[in-house]
Amino acid sequence: MRSVLLVEDDFFDTMTAQKAFEKFSVPHKLYTAFNGLEALDLLLGTNGVEPIRPLPEIILLDLNMPKMNGHEFLAEIRANPELARIPVFITTTSGMDVDRLNAQNLGVAGYILKPLDFESSTDMVDSMSLLEKLLR
Repeated sequence: MRSVLLVEDDFFDTMTAQKAFEKFSVPHKLYTAFNGLEALDLLLGTNGVEPIRPLPEIILLDLNMPKMNGHEFLAEIRANPELARIPVFITTTSGMDVDRLNAQNLGVAGYILKPLDFESSTDMVDSMSLLEKLLR
């Protein structure tokens, strides 16, 4: 089954994304992890976690998380030949240029500022349309 991995520590943002996938009938299973370490377990099948197979087509990644933040997670997956080619979209509250530059240096496919309102934001509709095109 085709899938997307959402790495997000905010429960409300995770629920909002799940609702958006349903609302826009995204034909992919949405896996969730609450930090970079959990996401690595899902990708690599470590620490007794069943790995996502096939690997997700896209990763939606928050930057500011506990245990392993988004920048650390990106560095880990970019260093792994099996994971390095998965497109990553950053979803974050940080509009800081240094965060954007660090993410770009690690080869992100896109950078989306939160908060996102999946119910009324035209930006979210545009983002979901882009996501849908990328997943085809």
